[in-house]
Amino acid sequence: QVQLVESGGRLVQAGDSLRLSCAASGLTFSTYVMGWFRQAPGKEREFLSVIRPSGSLYYADSVKGRFTISRDNAKNTVYLQMNRLKPEDTAIYYCAADPAARVISYFTDPHVYDYWGQGTQVTVSS
Repeated sequence: QVQLVESGGRLVQAGDSLRLSCAASGLTFSTYVMGWFRQAPGKEREFLSVIRPSGSLYYADSVKGRFTISRDNAKNTVYLQMNRLKPEDTAIYYCAADPAARVISYFTDPHVYDYWGQGTQVTVSS
């Protein structure tokens, strides 16, 4: 079965950097669109970034210029490099996978993804 396992979340201070990883298994990783989302307490799940099999990228305005998504198809892993972290970045961070071939903006909607990880907590102290 498909499994997505996020890792790398922890407590950091404002201004720090952090890299999250999401290891995938049970799917042909190189053919899947991979997305990153986050959810803070009491808020809806928020789109952060997506990367297609072709390598094309898309970011939410809230993280553009601070976060970088990348993928390593040889390791079946997608990454989210987060720089200049702020307290408002505190949330549970999730990766998601979907095999669809659509325009990249389609993948900003969390409901379109077939598979999700369990999430990793990122806490940014001020």
